[in-house]
Amino acid sequence: MKNFGIIICLISLLSCQEEVQLDFGDIPKKPIIEAIWTDNASDNFIRITYTRDYYDTLDNEVAKNASVSIKDNSSGETVDFNYVEELGYYLPINNQVAITGHQYTMKVLLDDVAYTSEGITKEPPVLDSITSRFREERFFAEEGYYLTLYGKIPFEDGNFYRLLVTKNDTLLNGTDDYFLFDDTFGTNILDNGFELNGFAFEENDKVKLQLIRLNENAYDYLVQFVSLLSNDGGLFSPPPENPISNIIASKGEGQVLGYFMTGSIISKTITIEESEQ
Repeated sequence: MKNFGIIICLISLLSCQEEVQLDFGDIPKKPIIEAIWTDNASDNFIRITYTRDYYDTLDNEVAKNASVSIKDNSSGETVDFNYVEELGYYLPINNQVAITGHQYTMKVLLDDVAYTSEGITKEPPVLDSITSRFREERFFAEEGYYLTLYGKIPFEDGNFYRLLVTKNDTLLNGTDDYFLFDDTFGTNILDNGFELNGFAFEENDKVKLQLIRLNENAYDYLVQFVSLLSNDGGLFSPPPENPISNIIASKGEGQVLGYFMTGSIISKTITIEESEQ
């Protein structure tokens, strides 16, 4: 009877579960700045929004009247940005791009607070070629075509990279699609071919790969961001927290979320063909 009583108690506990809404209080909204500055004009933009209540189902409020610029610290030139209503973000007025090897300072003046961040547009590694190979379904991977990258990382330090994958003109940006790596396992990762095990493709898929060498603070932000996306809120998961931004309030007082990333982009495109099985 004693064991039966324990079972009854457990069933009672399980049946009494109910959804609880947490009261987060009235937290002031904070700006979120996402700034991308590369040597490819089509990839450059600065998006500024505000945080919203956790239970709010509306889109984030967009900041449309900020003063936005990026200064080339090497040449002294300042690139101004204008807000484009149709796109919902800011673009450089004359379609300027970053120059490899130059240091830049991004500045956003919003609500009487100046937010800034700095970074060097670093030289990218070498990406020679991409091959594809068909693989049957495996225990840890689905059936499909898998890509192998060949190239070289010639740098002794500052090796922080992000690989962006675009499939049929759609950037893959789900939780499992962020591919970040450094030189933890050496710099010869591309020398003998590196297979992208996390991405399976089908015949006739058009795939574009873009490899960017990041500044360390931008890389650290993205690693924390991916960790946050992967947090399931379970009993053994760490408490979720916002990634530490590499943007600061340089004039005035204000907290900010988001990050500034600058780097040279190297890209390759491949169309998956059946003959490559």
